[in-house]
Amino acid sequence: MLLAQTGSEQLSKETVGAQLLSSVLLVLEVRRNLVRLAREGHLTPEQYKLAIERLEQDQSLFVLRDLTLELCQSNLLPAVATPRSLDLAHLRTALWFDAAERIDRFVTMDASQEQAAKEHGLPGGPIF
Repeated sequence: MLLAQTGSEQLSKETVGAQLLSSVLLVLEVRRNLVRLAREGHLTPEQYKLAIERLEQDQSLFVLRDLTLELCQSNLLPAVATPRSLDLAHLRTALWFDAAERIDRFVTMDASQEQAAKEHGLPGGPIF
């Protein structure tokens, strides 16, 4: 959504007024990808600066959970696939939020992560 990629407008409309939940890894991943895009020449210095500023503003829209030792030591793993570490952290974070208060939707653009979320009973649905 930050870079107005395909589908971001629809996702933005669908999340208006929603409580947005994520791991602090969201901030790390967004910053890393913005640096990568700038280094590869896909973002001008001005676009990079604006995106970083927007990220800092948008952080207040999220309830962010820290990456904790408890989350890392959990034995929770999907039965079919072994997610990448950061995907697993996002999945465990969503399950943590869901255990506290049922979440309405787990949003991902990654098919294997979506499958893992479904295996654990998280509600999903198409983004577009």
